[in-house]
Amino acid sequence: MVDENLFFKDNIILDLIGTRWKLIIINRLMHGTKRFGELKKDIGDITQKVLTENLKALEEYGLLIREAYAQIPPRVEYSLTTLGESLKPIIDSALEWGNEYKNKVIEQISELHSK
Repeated sequence: MVDENLFFKDNIILDLIGTRWKLIIINRLMHGTKRFGELKKDIGDITQKVLTENLKALEEYGLLIREAYAQIPPRVEYSLTTLGESLKPIIDSALEWGNEYKNKVIEQISELHSK
């Protein structure tokens, strides 16, 4: 259950997706439905425990859907809700800003070394 106090905070976006892993998970799911193992492999250096915790939190916030299939071996798929997909422009903008920042810093370092 979502903490009701979350909705009275000025920084609600940071509470919802402000961690490194949540942003990465949402970004990976922007490209479509993924199984747990696919997400873990795609993300790389995240532990199973941390991935599970973040997926549960994002599901609780209504940003993703967890669909479990009754079969052997068990199959679970994750996909973004419409609300989760609505974060695309925010995430795209943040990624674009990050790339511009990185390029600016690299440019400044290059200028310092060329002097």
